[in-house]
Formats: sequence, structure tokens, C-alpha cells
Amino acid sequence: MRSIFLALFSTLALLACNGLRDLPDPESNADWKTQALPPSAQSGDGDSKKGLEYLIYGDYIGTGIPFSFLEKRLSGQRDTVLNRTGNGGLLSYPFNAFQATNGVEVVAGNCFTCHASMLNGELVLGLGNAGSDFQKSIKLQASLTNTLVKSKYGKRSDEYEAFEEFGFFYKSIAPWIKTPNPGVNPAFRLEEACANYRDPVDLTYKKDANFETIRYTLAADVPPLWNIDKKNALYYNGMGRGDFAKLLMQASVLGIPDSAYARKVHQNFVDVVAWASQLESPSYPGNVDEALAAKGMPIFEDRCSRCHGTYGDQETYPSKLVSLGLVKTDPYYARYFTTVSGLAGWYNQSWFANSAPASKLEPQDGYVAPPLDGIWATAPYLHNGSVPTLEALLNSPVRPALWKRTDTYDYDQVGWKYETPAKAKDGYDASLPGYGNMGHYFGDKLTPEEREAVIEYLKTL
Repeated sequence: MRSIFLALFSTLALLACNGLRDLPDPESNADWKTQALPPSAQSGDGDSKKGLEYLIYGDYIGTGIPFSFLEKRLSGQRDTVLNRTGNGGLLSYPFNAFQATNGVEVVAGNCFTCHASMLNGELVLGLGNAGSDFQKSIKLQASLTNTLVKSKYGKRSDEYEAFEEFGFFYKSIAPWIKTPNPGVNPAFRLEEACANYRDPVDLTYKKDANFETIRYTLAADVPPLWNIDKKNALYYNGMGRGDFAKLLMQASVLGIPDSAYARKVHQNFVDVVAWASQLESPSYPGNVDEALAAKGMPIFEDRCSRCHGTYGDQETYPSKLVSLGLVKTDPYYARYFTTVSGLAGWYNQSWFANSAPASKLEPQDGYVAPPLDGIWATAPYLHNGSVPTLEALLNSPVRPALWKRTDTYDYDQVGWKYETPAKAKDGYDASLPGYGNMGHYFGDKLTPEEREAVIEYLKTL
């Protein structure tokens, strides 16, 4: 009896420690199957060239680590990817150098930390970074950075003033962005941690938290930016409605001081949306069996196009949200935003939603069937990046429960070659809540020959 009690106590303690007890109920009461997401008016007058310049030189994080704090470590380095000039040219591509409002040069991460990735030896801007790993805690790193900057410059210095906002939120996000699996991105957990201590009206720092958060981190794959021009709503659950410029600039809450600064960032993000809207997906670099792809096209259009659209000369995209009951993929991410997270409530009371042009978050119990342009390049698949190849996506029995991505592209299976690690912690564990590889069983209905033809056709998109 005592051993049973101890085992039960240990299990409950483990659940509490990992925050699993706070997860949302995975069951949804949604009585719909699909919904068409309505379009939102966009400004449409941005300058794409200025948009890229702002992404790689811009001050959209507002504050950061003083450049002089890092300067000695940067000696002899050059940005050979973006070929930037000035101090930005001394940094690797995911970081920007810019002036804070008081004139101090600072460094902070940029959008390409998450929205660029190496593919076939080249950096592809707009491709989600599925090679990132947030499994290690940055709590010590964040705390140490704060201590060293304060010690080097003093709390009353211009350098510390330019760092302080960033430093506080750097420490704030640290406990919440550690993920249980590699390759997934905790972007919304980062935003939650920052929004939790910002006044929704003017975005200034506030001492008391706005809402409660759970300990368990639900993260997602990063979708490609080149599909943004087809979308009526953003994010995997389609909750991003209204002005795309505001929705894309949300990472600014990591370091901007207030809504006045946010307005300036927004003006530039109109150009960023223009840049993303003109992106084109990369062409498949391998050989394509054109005859086989031609056989796959009518099968795709018959079985898949109602949700994913058609491609070629007459392209269509229905912008459908598919209910959890129909798609049957891991429900925790969608359910988190409809039942647990306080982010949508905060956002819809905030400057983002209550100043023109407005944006809002409307989470529902479903996932968007995305456009499939360049799908060959966007492995792994599903909203949580749990499936390494197209073959496994369309043939659920072969999906690995535990896998570790290699750096070799698999032209046969279309995706990433993978191996099975000896320990679950060393790979992607699909048994974890929120990271399951179930659902999207539509491809299981295809014959092997049909599946082969459809995959060949998907290479051409």
C-alpha cells in the first residue's frame, strides 16, 4: 500500500513540476467542421525594399545590449550572409545594431532569428528556422547579462538606460521559453511573458502581472513568410486577424518603451509586410518526374484542394480553418489559446487592437489548412513540427515516435533524414502533450501509387 501511495505521489509531483497539470482539456465542443476565414483590409502601400532594410538594420526591438559591451568580442568578424555595412556588418545575420532613443548603439536579435534558415547550403529568408533549439534554459545567461551590464556602466549611465527595458524583459522571458523538444519555437510564450508586465493601453512596464501563465511550454513550428500574401489570417490557429503589420511586429514588446515607439515601428512594418508579400518560395532543387507529377495533380485537386487550394495558372486558396474534430492533430496548442492563455484578452484590450489600423486575436479550436507553396522546403510538418517528411505526413503508420533530425535532406521521402536517438531528451519526442504526431490522416486513404504521385506533384509547388 505504501509503495502504491509513493508511486502516485511521485507521479503527481512530476506532473506538477513540469506544469502538465495546468494543460488545457484537449477535448473540444466545437460543432463545426471548417470555417472560411474572412479577409481583412491591409494598407497595401508599403515599400518592399525598405521593408528588408528595416528587418536587417531596424530598431524594432527598441533597446538592447550596448554595442560597446560586445565590441571586443566582435573584432575581425563580418556579416558574410546579409553583407551589411556599419556595426551591423560585424554581427551574425540574426542580430541588428541600432541606436536606442538616447543615442547609445545597442544590439538585439532580429526577425531572422526565427524567420530564416539554411537550406542546401544557402540562407533562405522567410523560411522558418526549424533548426533552432530552445531546450536549454537561458535564465543564468539573462541574469548574468543584466549583472555585467550594470556593473560595467553603472545604473545611472546612458548605456544602462539604453539596456534597462531589454534587460528586464530578457529575464522575464527566460523561465517560459524553454521547450521540451528541439526545433519548435516558443514565440507566443515570449510574447506572453512580455505582455504580462505591460500596460495594454500604452505598453509601458507595470509591476503586477496581467494574467496567470502555466509552466509547460507549448511551442510550434515556424511557417514560411512567402505564403503571407495568400492568407486572410495569421498563425497556425488563424487567430491573427486585422492589420498584418501589427500582428508581425509583436516581438517588439521585448524591448520598446511604450506605444509611441510602437507607432513608429508599425509605420516601418507596413514595408515589412510588403517585403514578405513579394517573397517567392524556392524551387525544388532535385529531379522531378514530370509524368508522375502530372498523375499526382488531379489526385491532389480531388482529395486536397478543398482545404489547401489549387496551384498553377489558376491559383485559388480557400483560407479554411479546420476543426480539431476533423483534422485530429494534437489539440493542445489550439486549446491553449481558447481556454488557458491570457494573451488574447490582453491583446484585444491593448494598443494593438484599439488604435487604427486595428488587429485582434480570435483563437478557435482548429488549425488553418495552409497554402502549400514551397512545401518541399518547409519540413518538418504539422503545426508542431512533429513529422519529418512528406512521406510520413501522408502515411501516418510510418511516422516516428522519437526522431532526431540530421543535416541531410531526404529527396526520396521529401523532408529531413533522421535517426533514432538513444534517449528521448536527445530527439523529438512525439509522446509529449502538445507535440503529438497524430491526425491529418487524409493521406492514409491513398494507395502507395497515388501517394507517390501526389508527393511528386507537391515537389512542383
